[in-house]
Amino acid sequence: MEPMLPEEASRELDDMAFDLIARASALSGQMHPVVALSVGELVRSMNCYYSNFIEGHKTHPRDIENALRQDLSKQPERRNLQLEALAHIEVQKAIDDGMDDQSPPLTSKYAYWLHREFCSRLPEEMLWVEDPISHRKIQAVPGKLRDGEVQVGHHLPPRASALPRFLARFDEAYNSEHLSKVRQIVATAAAHHRFVWIHPFYDGNGRVVRLMAHAMLKRLGLGNSLWSVARGLARRVEQYKALLADADQPRRTDLDGRGALSQRALIAFCHFFLDTCVDQIGYMLSILEPTELLRRIARYTQDEIDAKNLPKGSFALLREALLSGEFERGKAAAITGSSERSARDILSVLTGRKLLVSDTPKTAVRLGFPLEAVERWFPRLYPVAGK
Repeated sequence: MEPMLPEEASRELDDMAFDLIARASALSGQMHPVVALSVGELVRSMNCYYSNFIEGHKTHPRDIENALRQDLSKQPERRNLQLEALAHIEVQKAIDDGMDDQSPPLTSKYAYWLHREFCSRLPEEMLWVEDPISHRKIQAVPGKLRDGEVQVGHHLPPRASALPRFLARFDEAYNSEHLSKVRQIVATAAAHHRFVWIHPFYDGNGRVVRLMAHAMLKRLGLGNSLWSVARGLARRVEQYKALLADADQPRRTDLDGRGALSQRALIAFCHFFLDTCVDQIGYMLSILEPTELLRRIARYTQDEIDAKNLPKGSFALLREALLSGEFERGKAAAITGSSERSARDILSVLTGRKLLVSDTPKTAVRLGFPLEAVERWFPRLYPVAGK
């Protein structure tokens, strides 16, 4: 599977890595930390939606929202997709909260942890896959390498007996101790392909490697809960899959690197991956820009007031939550300029609609992001109206 890292055209990839660093830094300082935590919860839901979409599992955003409230469907297939979404969200939350395995993310040890944590949360019936050659059913064991042969499209991954050797080379090549920060960013892109090329597990390899990339970028100080590369990959899913498949191909000419696989194809995939990261940070920078976000919230609130769905004075509380992060309930009257009773009524409606949320009925409130508001506050975050 050599080359493990692009040896040519690295300057352009390095420039993209520098751009990624700059944009990620700008995004991190754009909003109040409390609001950022709430947005992070929303983005985790978005991330699992798009990661599921890449795998061909179309989980409705409202089903994810319901699952987070433990409101699971009685339809087995729909319920399983909800549990799959919860599994993804819980594992990413562990990464975001620093409760993950502390080994370097671009390693087989970290991959075992991801696979075990994700798959152990799935219903048993979702762990069975069909061998495309023999058509027999095979169970994917959480955190365990496959013990048989598989075929992925036209690609024949390494034999099961050779997996430890390939994974050892993977660990060696992407050892962060030997790479600068910029090269670690490029390595995150290259490792994305090489991991799925190895295909160490019967199932779940795509999910594992996307979470692996999220964890690696977070360790580098670039990734956080405010953006997700999965959204960008899903929105260009055909190109994503085509470039992955192209990078499976052997070296084409003597000018195509010195390894067994095409270096040009690996460079093309790395370029696509880093470009997708830069694009997604740019998108989140645009929709989280405070002035524009406040304008969209104001327009939404006025529309809801005109429709008699929200009381007058609602925007003042939502604006305070956005700008200050959170506020004590007792300050609602001063913020709205209304009586204590009117302020309590406004607060009650907003918390009932989940537009404001709190840890307990008496503690400070912060912005909430129910799906019906998300569709107006964060345009294009999900497909229109969850279609």
